[in-house]
Amino acid sequence: MTTVLTTGIAPGAPETDAPVDTLFIAVAQLNPTVGDVAGNLDLARRTSAGARDAGADLVVFPELFIAGYPPEDLVLKPAFQQACRAAIETLAAETTDGPALLIGAPWVEEGKLYNSVLLLENGGISAVRHKVDLPNYGVFDEKRVFTPGPLPGPIPFKGVRLGVPICEDIWGADVVECLAETGAELLIVPNGSPYRQSVYAERENVAVARVVESHLPLLYVNQVGGQDELVFDGASFALNPDRFLALQFPGFMERVRISKWQRFENGWKCLGANLADRIEGDEADYAACVLGLRDYVNKNRFPGVVLGLSGGIDSAICAAMAVDALGPERVHCIMLPYRYTSEESLADAAAVAQALFVRYDVLPIVAGVEGMEAALAPLFEGTQRDVTEENLQSRVRGALLMSVSNKFGAMVVTTGNKSEMSTGYATLYGDMNGGYNPIKDLYKTQVTRLSRLRNRWKPADALGPDGVVIPDSLIDKPPTAELRENQKDEDSLPPYAVLDAILERLVEREHSVAQIIADGFNAATVTRVERLLNIAEYKRRQAAPGVKVTGRNFGRDRRYPITNRFREG
Repeated sequence: MTTVLTTGIAPGAPETDAPVDTLFIAVAQLNPTVGDVAGNLDLARRTSAGARDAGADLVVFPELFIAGYPPEDLVLKPAFQQACRAAIETLAAETTDGPALLIGAPWVEEGKLYNSVLLLENGGISAVRHKVDLPNYGVFDEKRVFTPGPLPGPIPFKGVRLGVPICEDIWGADVVECLAETGAELLIVPNGSPYRQSVYAERENVAVARVVESHLPLLYVNQVGGQDELVFDGASFALNPDRFLALQFPGFMERVRISKWQRFENGWKCLGANLADRIEGDEADYAACVLGLRDYVNKNRFPGVVLGLSGGIDSAICAAMAVDALGPERVHCIMLPYRYTSEESLADAAAVAQALFVRYDVLPIVAGVEGMEAALAPLFEGTQRDVTEENLQSRVRGALLMSVSNKFGAMVVTTGNKSEMSTGYATLYGDMNGGYNPIKDLYKTQVTRLSRLRNRWKPADALGPDGVVIPDSLIDKPPTAELRENQKDEDSLPPYAVLDAILERLVEREHSVAQIIADGFNAATVTRVERLLNIAEYKRRQAAPGVKVTGRNFGRDRRYPITNRFREG
């Protein structure tokens, strides 16, 4: 059960300036599960009970908490809408002895479906507010399922007028302006805001803008946890009217804390300055990958995971992430060597498995590859050996891993990075086999950085061992798929430092080929990479889901047609 922590200021503690009024607000940075209405209801109940014992007046939950966020088209199902409503009504009836709850749910009124927040108190539902600005860009698709609400007025609670803009409602000025003009004294913002690189600065800039415009304090309550390819980082915070950061939650971890708010002559302030350290940059990316994998496995009730450990950096970091997410006892690594697998790769894979304390098996694939070649020989007679035969190795490996998964129930972790997904440097029905990919949105150069990072740091809640888990020899060696003698990735692709810089401009920034060439990149290389990116769309459509960390991932962010003849130049 989530522990309720206080800011260190007990209810009723004296202050030097006598407050006009006082509120103790529990901030519930929690991890709901989409569709698990009963489980989310139980989590809300337990949180409410803990907050009551800690002296809270009000508990604030994230956006659409009862449903889980984002519910996508599930929310259009009448039975699901009814289940969410019944849960809210049940929870409301249980608030007779406090605290009050401000909680998100899908809500139907007059035949229209809204993304709503409800105030539950004194055994009933005392107020409902609907989200006004429905995001419909990037990973968001809310206009598909919800009706926009009217501009809201404040909610009265214990003599305080609470303004409750919902998530996107603070990214423009109108909703907060309306709330301020109609008498709101304190802004409480329930959020389902997923992680991506640079998101902290963007959120803070938006929140500061609303505080400056309205002269009101703002409490930002965000969800935490993984939902398919999205990871919600939490990192909830509070700003006082002078923009002072009065409350900061850690990222990527569930927390419930009591914040103390006082009304002075010039308005409300959050007291206590309870500031947790917030990880950023590569550390945040790594933590997101671990949390996304953990929740995908646990919420889908897999007993553990299995992955091919090749002796390369991609599978090594995926193994480390899996152990950090699930613990070594739930991770099974298998080396699947063939005649081109080097002794160095065998040694590196074994070293990673030993450092991570996982089960490690070696299953040679010679018989499987030769059997497939023999079966195909009559059809391939008179042809030259080429990538077709090379891919048989990957497909045998994929079939063996899927067979282990089928037999024992563990999910296959697939290990292709974003550079490979971008250029199609992956084999369908081979190394692309799997249920989830924690590094799908990390370019190869990022994988290298994060591997070095993991050898000196790990997330606070990681279940893996401290210290070096990926040998420097593995990180430093030239990347290779080892599908033929002396093969290197750079035989087929530009150096990753160059490739990733081009891909970042093509994918994240949507720069034209001409723009990228003008940045100083070789024209032929840019044109070739752009072509590889376009023709690999059919592979990406068949790829496993994976954690989003960049500004634009392959999946909800970027939906290109498979049949597409447009080319630049």
